[in-house]
Amino acid sequence: MNTTETLILGAVAGLTIFLGLPIGRVRNTHPALRAALSATATGILVFLLWDVLSGGVEPVEASLQARHWGVFAVRASLLGGGFTLGLMSLVYYDAWLKRRRATPLVGPGAAAVDEFEARAHSWVESLSPGRRLALLIATGIGIHNFGEGLAIGQSAAGGEVSLALVLIIGFGLHNATEGFGIVGPMSGEAERPSWGLLGLLGLIGGAPTFVGTVIGHAWVSEALQVAFFAVAAGSILYVVMELFNVCRRFSMPTLVTWMILLGIVVGFATDFVLKAAGA
Repeated sequence: MNTTETLILGAVAGLTIFLGLPIGRVRNTHPALRAALSATATGILVFLLWDVLSGGVEPVEASLQARHWGVFAVRASLLGGGFTLGLMSLVYYDAWLKRRRATPLVGPGAAAVDEFEARAHSWVESLSPGRRLALLIATGIGIHNFGEGLAIGQSAAGGEVSLALVLIIGFGLHNATEGFGIVGPMSGEAERPSWGLLGLLGLIGGAPTFVGTVIGHAWVSEALQVAFFAVAAGSILYVVMELFNVCRRFSMPTLVTWMILLGIVVGFATDFVLKAAGA
């Protein structure tokens, strides 16, 4: 497989995320459907959290078992530091956004400087809570997909063509379900997301697969892969906590639990397809 073929297939693996995004424009005001969509998205991300953590921990454990203490120290530091960065950066960023949005407006009458500043929100600050959560999900998935792209590129660069093809197929299936997970939080909103917003979310979540493939094909680094998997795991954990709060507000514990289970099963099913093809 030459470089061009590798990059094209890496792009295809990332673009499959767009398959699940159009469901975000389907509107149905029934609370049970909104709860089901949000819970299924939560289940998919719970699986991704496990999947990403496994990818980051395995190289650390391998260096420990081989008693390469220097390599172990570096990889363990990257794992812990990356996880902390991915989780706490979103915690502080979301807290900063909430403080900005809570700024009181000056009363009616002559325009005041404070009033202009309060209304001068950035594009992200102007988004509804569901859209902001969808953006966070897309960001976390994008970081995760960058790590997957690294795996594709490194496999192809190392001459493991069959493994690279299996990774492309498996990650493509994963990305198709991830698109559904991104739009889940917007299912309860009255206004449908625009095609432009869905396209942006797809690029944020899917394009890093291609970028990771490019870098992985040109530069093999297991330490870099550990770092990005760790950052992705931290960011996904934060999003999962937010989605659990969303699911709790529906007051449908039985339905929510079943749909979270369904999302986890879907995630593992695509992973088993990947493993079976690799065998």
